[in-house]
Amino acid sequence: MKRVNLSDKVITALKSDIASGKLKKGTKIPSEPELMERYEVGRSTIREAIKTLAISGVLKVQQGSGTFVASKIKDEPLSQRLRRADFEEINTVRSLLEKEIVKLACQNRTDEDISSIQNYLMQRKKAIDSDQTQKCTDADIAFHVSIAKASKNKVLIDLYQNFTAVIRDFFTKRKETNMAYFSRSHHWHEELALAIVNRDQQAADQLIQTLLNNNY
Repeated sequence: MKRVNLSDKVITALKSDIASGKLKKGTKIPSEPELMERYEVGRSTIREAIKTLAISGVLKVQQGSGTFVASKIKDEPLSQRLRRADFEEINTVRSLLEKEIVKLACQNRTDEDISSIQNYLMQRKKAIDSDQTQKCTDADIAFHVSIAKASKNKVLIDLYQNFTAVIRDFFTKRKETNMAYFSRSHHWHEELALAIVNRDQQAADQLIQTLLNNNY
C-alpha cells in the first residue's frame, strides 16, 4: 500500500511538470537515478509510475533511448472544464452527487453542521424578504455546501464545491427571475433541512429530487 501511494506521488509530480511546461512534449524525462533522488523513492516505485503513465499515453518508453513525454496535459481547473460542459450532463452528475450527499448528511451530520445549515437557510429567507438577489444566491449556495460538508466525505465535498461555480453561473443567467425562483423553492429547502436534522433519508431523498426536477 505504501508503494502504491509513493507511485501516485511520483505520477502526480511528473504530470504537474508536464502540465506546467517544465517537461515538454517530445523531451526526455530525467533518468531513473535522478528521479529516485528527486522524489526520494526506490527504483521499483519510479518504474511503476512510468509504466502507469506509459499505459495512459502520457509517456513513451523507447528501449535504449529513455522515456519521453508523449502528450501534453492541460493544467485546467475542474471548475473551468465544467463551465464548458453541457447543462444536461452537469445536471445528471449533480443529481448523483446531491442524492449521495443528503444520504450521508442524514447519517453523519453533527450539531455544528445543523447550526450551519440552519444559519444559511435563515440568511436565504432574509435575502428573499429583502429582495437581495446576490445575497440570496450566496446563501443558497452556502446552504447546499454546508449539507455537503455534513456528509463528511472529503471527495464529495471537493467535487460539489467545484459544481458551485456552474450553479452560480446558472443563477446569473436567470437574474430576471431569481427572486421568484428562490421564493418558490424556499419551503422545500426548509423541509430538506428538517429531514437532515431528523435523519430522515427517505424524505431528504424525495426533497432533493423535487428540487432537481424543478431545476432548483
